[in-house]
Amino acid sequence: TNASRTMFMNLKSREWDQRLLDFFGIPSHMLPTIVSSAENYGNMHWGPLEGVPIMGCLGDQQAALVGQKCFDPGEAKNTYGTGAFLLMNVGEAPVISSNGLLSTVGYQFGADGPVSYALEGSISVAGAAVKWLRDNMEIIKTSDDIDKLAAKVKSTGGVFFVTAFSGLFSPYWRDDARGTLVGLTQYTNKHHIARATLEAVCFSTRAILEAMKADGDVPLRLLKADGGMSNSDQCMQIQADVLGIPVVRPGMRDTSALGAAYAAGYAAGIWKNLDDIKKGSIDREDAFNAKWDDEGRERKYKQWEEAVQRSLGWTDVYTPADRIV
Repeated sequence: TNASRTMFMNLKSREWDQRLLDFFGIPSHMLPTIVSSAENYGNMHWGPLEGVPIMGCLGDQQAALVGQKCFDPGEAKNTYGTGAFLLMNVGEAPVISSNGLLSTVGYQFGADGPVSYALEGSISVAGAAVKWLRDNMEIIKTSDDIDKLAAKVKSTGGVFFVTAFSGLFSPYWRDDARGTLVGLTQYTNKHHIARATLEAVCFSTRAILEAMKADGDVPLRLLKADGGMSNSDQCMQIQADVLGIPVVRPGMRDTSALGAAYAAGYAAGIWKNLDDIKKGSIDREDAFNAKWDDEGRERKYKQWEEAVQRSLGWTDVYTPADRIV
């Protein structure tokens, strides 16, 4: 998984791509051997863990995919942190995206095990928008306060917040976009803006899932959520409303660590196969079901897309000299 993220690995052969190495002038002997996500790599040679075998290795987001037990094609997870990172299992053949997503290895358990590939989309600003409300705008005192504010109103009152503080990531990839609040009226208050901030993350997530659907043509039945921002019940409910499918949040939120533990345990023989891992239950799950009707959901998403269009091209008319310090 880590080798695939260097962009020097051929996804099909799972070996270093010699053409790329030649192009960038990288001798192949400088690179490590590519191995699976779960096997015995060797032992620690020093420190308090000397002699302990190293048996699992996954990239951060791939580890969360495993920790959420997304072992079947069409299963997806979203990690809501400072940014947000959504991965969908697309099966045993790589899907090369035509819609602004990253194609990557999801995991491989054992040198002879099948490889599962994934599509990934990233959102540059998720929890960072809540931090902005707290530190820059001083609308809230703590990050947890956003739930209380957002719950005070049933809607954003027509307000949309495109949190493109440094451009837009997947699936747009527009560095000329900037943060945009649209739909403000004399009746808009901090409660509407708080709710619009949560909706921004959820609409951005839907945009990525729409791209994944177009690339992989795999229906998504539910979305698994983790990361610090997933602690927000309001955000998770809005996410279910925006997507029209259940959002499931595990009791164990540190799914990256859990996924790494699953990989190491598999290599150590604690679990014999993925079905054994699936059967295990760490803690209770919270499920959030959609409450918006289909017509309202699609109308709001179209409005969001219009708001995104209004955020684009701002750097063409804005220069650093305009910045107010």
